[in-house]
Amino acid sequence: MNEIKNKKPQEQGIEPAEHQKFDERLVRIEKMGKIREQGIAPYPRADFKPNISSTKLIEMFNHLTGEHIEKESAVYRYAGRIVMVRDFGKGGFLLLADQEGRFQSFISKQDLTEQEFFVYKHLDIGDFVGVEGKCFKTRTGDLAIHAKKLVLMTKALKPLPEKFHGLTDVEARYRQRYLDLIVNPESKEVFKKRSLMVNYIRNYLADKGFLEVETPMMQPIPGGAVAKPFITHHNALDMDLYMRIAPELYLKRLLVGGFEKVFELNRNFRNEGISTFHNPEFTMMEVYMAYGTYENHIELVEDLVTSMVNKLYGTDSIKYQEHQLSFQRPWAKMTVHESILKNCPSLNEDVLKDKDAVIKYIKTKHYADLLPKDPNFGEAIMLIFDEEVQPKIVNPTFVTHYPVEISPLARRFDDNPGLTERFELFIAGKEVANAFTELNDPIDQKGRFMEQVMKKDKGDEEAHHYDEDFINALEHGMPPAAGLGIGIDRLVMLLTDSPSIRDVILFPVLRPKKDEQ
Repeated sequence: MNEIKNKKPQEQGIEPAEHQKFDERLVRIEKMGKIREQGIAPYPRADFKPNISSTKLIEMFNHLTGEHIEKESAVYRYAGRIVMVRDFGKGGFLLLADQEGRFQSFISKQDLTEQEFFVYKHLDIGDFVGVEGKCFKTRTGDLAIHAKKLVLMTKALKPLPEKFHGLTDVEARYRQRYLDLIVNPESKEVFKKRSLMVNYIRNYLADKGFLEVETPMMQPIPGGAVAKPFITHHNALDMDLYMRIAPELYLKRLLVGGFEKVFELNRNFRNEGISTFHNPEFTMMEVYMAYGTYENHIELVEDLVTSMVNKLYGTDSIKYQEHQLSFQRPWAKMTVHESILKNCPSLNEDVLKDKDAVIKYIKTKHYADLLPKDPNFGEAIMLIFDEEVQPKIVNPTFVTHYPVEISPLARRFDDNPGLTERFELFIAGKEVANAFTELNDPIDQKGRFMEQVMKKDKGDEEAHHYDEDFINALEHGMPPAAGLGIGIDRLVMLLTDSPSIRDVILFPVLRPKKDEQ
């Protein structure tokens, strides 16, 4: 049992030069050796089965007096990670953290076996233990389990960050999310809320008759969005494949195949920059309904998000950073043109009809260098919107009537073929959702694909690829339909008051450390 204790430091995986750095680790390894000498496994199999959580204990007993608790309390088994030790010599208190919260246990030498008390005296913050006993209230009115049994479940060899109330280094929080979750309860709450939101969305759509489906993550032709894809290679087939940038074209194939209401909630991958709003791997939900229009998705998004906010917070008004967001229905709606005229006083309707005048206006602005080399009219209009309008939108707002040049998969308006039946939803200056009445005319779709091919030939890496099989599917007939995409990560950001997308993705993509130094 003393094989670790008797080993030289370098035989334990520690180089001599690192002795000082890992002093506490050496102390813990020595404790582990002593525990082994007692015939106790520091990493036993999970034979101790907890039967209650911190939340349930508090819910059951917090409102009762100490006398009532002692009468009503059964014997409970509770397990968690030690986050605080208060040792009084022949006993003390252990504060344990489980998935839901924290609960303490009272330890007394007279209640434990000699071996169990030996374990108690060799415990450290970070260890996992299980305790068994009845619940009671201390003299200060705090709930605790009076341990009649103590089991070591895992010995932690490295200490938690010095301040268990907070890991303040932002990069460290993202790189070592496991530590962030241990020491920052608010971070764990964000991810618990994220899970609740995803479950709520799935249940909401299932109740509306939508079928959840899965489509390929690796695609021979990337499509469904304007973005640069990641490329991988399949050795057996000796062919390049693309990590999907969107599931759209496959979901539309399902409409052709006879499914009328489908959705997919899964990952997309886009080879773009990393920022507080962008992660190369992100979660997107896409929803398609046959016999629907973009107006139907306005109704769906409003109802879904507002009901979810009320479910989570009991109100339709929440705080996000410096903004107070109101989700009270109906939400604001305006066209692209209306939004530009409202926010750009020096522009008028006549200018917005003249491509040359719009480009001349942009060239007077600080964002002129963002203008593409040979912009089409839609790109120029949307650059003004992106730079001068979007950042000013605070409360949920549907912006509609997008130019056809930047909407290659959306249906045109019958009375205004230069614009499409499309909306994007903006909240607190962020795009959260995109939807449109789908283009199901195969001839029109093929023509727009060819325009995208021309852009790609001119060097636009984000232009759509030509997908002949999708055109073939459309030629077999796709019912009139509407499609919707919601960025789950951004929605979670907004509904948890998180400033960065990395705060709501458990393991975000980060630059290598050497690039940060």
